Amino acid sequence: MLSGVVFPQTEIGPDRQSIRDYAQAVEGLGYSHLVAYDHVLGADPARRPEWRGYTYRDQFHEPFVLFGYLAALTSLELVTGVMILPQRQTALVAKQAAEVDVLSGGKLRLGIGVGWNPVEYEALGMDFHRRGRIVEEQIELLRLLWSQEIVTYHGQFHTVNEAGINPLPIHRSIPIWTGGRADVLLRRTARLADGWFPLGRPNEQMQQAIQQLRVYLQEVGRDPATFGIEAQINARDGNLDEWLRQTQQWQALGATHICFNTMGAGFTTLAQHLEAIRRYKEALP
Repeated sequence: MLSGVVFPQTEIGPDRQSIRDYAQAVEGLGYSHLVAYDHVLGADPARRPEWRGYTYRDQFHEPFVLFGYLAALTSLELVTGVMILPQRQTALVAKQAAEVDVLSGGKLRLGIGVGWNPVEYEALGMDFHRRGRIVEEQIELLRLLWSQEIVTYHGQFHTVNEAGINPLPIHRSIPIWTGGRADVLLRRTARLADGWFPLGRPNEQMQQAIQQLRVYLQEVGRDPATFGIEAQINARDGNLDEWLRQTQQWQALGATHICFNTMGAGFTTLAQHLEAIRRYKEALP
């Protein structure tokens, strides 16, 4: 099981030297990958009393720009976990992802989701209510743009006439993973994705979700043994013993990757984040 970290988006701050030091420490500790969350805009909850979630006060580095910087500093696999794909223009995502893939030596993994925040969709001029239908077409078009020099595509939401991106990804493809647990998402994941980010803890409900995903994979003729699953351990959920207990549970459920998230654990300095990821990595079997 490969181990990585969740980049502490909301807590690391804007200093580029801190970002560099963090990423290089992650690599030096022997982690294989770094996962970054994605949000473009944060809402002001002052006039939204029902608002739950991130706000304009929460800092998010833009993943593609961040990864372009990190690609020059480390050899880590760079993972979006997840990028809200339907609120972004598909051809532009294809171009940006291909560029990061080239700069990182083919070490980009594109985790995608449909999101929950209509404020972002509205500001970006995209359709929040049809995002589930749009994302399936986006996946198809991304793979065409990454694999072919010239693409012609006429879909319900996209039109490309004899055009292509340059440079193409190193391997003419980029892994696409999805996040979420709704049944419609599990079916879409089985049909279209290369891997899955489960949301939740390694409990009985998660075991059922994984079993259902494996059924859906078999129904579309895919081998569950070749399908990736990236679980997450949260530092705020107890101490080192609890982190390791959950890690073992995830491994028993068939996770192929694990990432350690230090956000929300009360850490106030970069050194505290680094100490937590050091303790976790050194305790892994």
